[in-house]
Amino acid sequence: MKFHHVGVACKDLQAELQNIRKLHKIIEETPVVFDENQQAELCMITVEDGLNIELVSGAPVENLLKKRISYYHICYEVDDIDQSIENLTENGGMLISPPKEAILFNNRKVAFLMLSYGIVELLNK
Repeated sequence: MKFHHVGVACKDLQAELQNIRKLHKIIEETPVVFDENQQAELCMITVEDGLNIELVSGAPVENLLKKRISYYHICYEVDDIDQSIENLTENGGMLISPPKEAILFNNRKVAFLMLSYGIVELLNK
């Protein structure tokens, strides 16, 4: 597993993009897309130190925002998403969203698990 990005919940994705532009130099930015599979508006940015940040707004993060949680997942890129899910669930992880295609990642599959240290997204290579 290789670290890929941190997920940030946003009430208003465009407003958060404007705030981040004031605080950091963005060196890469994808277009904002709406993913039907996840019912979320998404955008990936890379800031000057190389950190990838996925901004997420919509139904999947509404409850998190009500609890004032913004950082809510880290993502690892994996060679085989099914094998990684099996390994993690055999070691105490709980699958909370099975693999599905993600438009932000050119329809590569993503899955979400709850691990002892929080929510982890897996992104299939």
